Amino acid sequence: MLSASALAKRLLSFVAVLFCVVTITFFLVRLSPGGPFDSERKLPPAIEKALLKKYRLDGSLWEQYTAYLGDLARGDLRLSTKYRNRTVNEILAQTLPVTMTLGSISFFLASVLGVWCGTFAALQHGSWRDAGAMLFALLAISLPAFIVGPLLILVFSLYLQWLPVGGWGSFSQLILPAITLALPYVAYIARLMRGSMLETLQMNFVRTARAKGLGELRVVYLHALRVAILPVVTFLGPLAAHLLTGSIVVETIFHLPGSGGFFVHSVLNRDGFLLGGVVIVYCFLLVAFNFFVDLAYTLLDRRIKPCD
Repeated sequence: MLSASALAKRLLSFVAVLFCVVTITFFLVRLSPGGPFDSERKLPPAIEKALLKKYRLDGSLWEQYTAYLGDLARGDLRLSTKYRNRTVNEILAQTLPVTMTLGSISFFLASVLGVWCGTFAALQHGSWRDAGAMLFALLAISLPAFIVGPLLILVFSLYLQWLPVGGWGSFSQLILPAITLALPYVAYIARLMRGSMLETLQMNFVRTARAKGLGELRVVYLHALRVAILPVVTFLGPLAAHLLTGSIVVETIFHLPGSGGFFVHSVLNRDGFLLGGVVIVYCFLLVAFNFFVDLAYTLLDRRIKPCD
């Protein structure tokens, strides 16, 4: 387990990363050409001045920055400049549960199926089963979501009529989007797991376990898997953050009211506060899951010691 000093260092680095991300995002949005109201028709100076004051964009750049940091410290992500009279907190509260539910199911499918397929392929190394599993992985990586999604809709929704086309409200409506989002990552994890397992099976401790007369399944799942899964655990940290923040393509194909569309529109509409809110959430998840990856390393491999 992590010591108190190591935990304090991680928390400080966590705050520092969030601070840097917020600062860079804020100044990139403010210093880029144009403004949040440029897409509107030409506004009278008095109205434009009132809007700038309402969204607290009327002071100097430094005053805007310090005021924004103060609001963030209180948990206030401010009003969206595009979706009038809606706060960023409200938008994220409505859309993030959809995105994170889809991401959680996709993460579960990707990690479980990927580890299983990679282990199976490694145990069948050189056989047609190994070749078939890797061919499936290659196809899954090569086909983008905007092709896989409509194909799944065509087969399972329109032809077989087993599952709904899309929407939000029931678990059955999440099955096809989750498969579409998880499929390429199942392939990535399977390939990573296969290579790591093949290397681990050649290590001395595995030979020793076999020499003691242990069964092959026990050797693999009680001894080799614990070491072979370490590279996969490294990959799962950023993957979890990515999947939990959603995919605009998948959400669009299956008509899901997630946060992916708001993120894209915040960039196009120069909605700096909404963009900052989404970036903060993504950064928070990324750093948090990387912390869990480090913790999982110390639990899976006792040779790895946390730095004090």
